[in-house]
Amino acid sequence: MNLVFLYGPPAAGKYTIGRELASLTGLALFHNHLVVDSVAAVFPFGTPAFRRLREQFWMDVFEAACAEDRSLIFTFQPEGSVAPDFADRVRQMVTKAGGTILFVYLTLSHEEQVQRVANADRGKFGKLRSVDLLQSLQADFEACERAMPPPDLTIDTGTTEPSESAHRICALMRDHGLAR
Repeated sequence: MNLVFLYGPPAAGKYTIGRELASLTGLALFHNHLVVDSVAAVFPFGTPAFRRLREQFWMDVFEAACAEDRSLIFTFQPEGSVAPDFADRVRQMVTKAGGTILFVYLTLSHEEQVQRVANADRGKFGKLRSVDLLQSLQADFEACERAMPPPDLTIDTGTTEPSESAHRICALMRDHGLAR
């Protein structure tokens, strides 16, 4: 099982690039908001039950993917309601199963992020759309990003089109023997 772990701040293009990468590679896209939105339908974001169930769901999917040698793409936004060691535990699980995990950090300028956050299409998955809330959470997001494992690749999505980003990730996968 191999895992492409796309992470970055709100509006960095994780879902868009993940879709492009899934199209190029045939890998399943395990998009963060599939779980977040499902659990948040019952438990308010950040509550103990929400946090426990969200992480349990993520880890159960990774465990099953490892057991069935099913590679995938995962999108993730580091933030304070997620355990700081989450990414390291995912890496340990994947490598213990004989797989490889590639961390790809998607970044963009604050100005570009502010423009994108307000986009109506972000409402489809209940994503952050408030510039004021973004501003108030910015320090938390940045601290959580710094706690992530070092990326294998960093892409500035403010200057790189989604298709080019996906192709760069495919090249990284080939360099690690994970794709043709």
